[in-house]
Amino acid sequence: MNTNYKRRILLKGTMSAAVAAVAATAGLLTPRLVMAAWPGAAFAAKKIDSALTTLVGSSAMTKSGDVKIKAPSIAENGAVVNVVVKTKMADVESISILVDQNATPLAFSAELAKTATPFVKTRIKIGKTSQVIGVVKAGGKLFSATKKVKVTVGGCGG
Repeated sequence: MNTNYKRRILLKGTMSAAVAAVAATAGLLTPRLVMAAWPGAAFAAKKIDSALTTLVGSSAMTKSGDVKIKAPSIAENGAVVNVVVKTKMADVESISILVDQNATPLAFSAELAKTATPFVKTRIKIGKTSQVIGVVKAGGKLFSATKKVKVTVGGCGG
């Protein structure tokens, strides 16, 4: 084993311990605590209404021009579809992305700090041509925008 490889192992182990110590003293969340808060029931829901109700307590969405969703009109590979949801609304609590024709429609959800910019960009899977719905929870209400994404041959990378 060469010296450079041993040095990397030592640095990796030292950095991990140092990061864990800083996180513990700063009161930051550890991966185990974050996973405990994961809304598994919402991501397992088979219908949009039940996913939203489980996730944010309501499924009553109002279409809004203040919510902007950007996604391709045609996705050649449904396994990797870039989606952006943003808004200039005040008091944004969370942003979620749902896909109406997926077996489990909730594809993404993030709770935002009050100081966070209400903007998310992620990649999602889309099984077949669907409406992609961006949902913003602001001031205790749900606002949405939709974009139809056509998935060509195979969906989800098939």
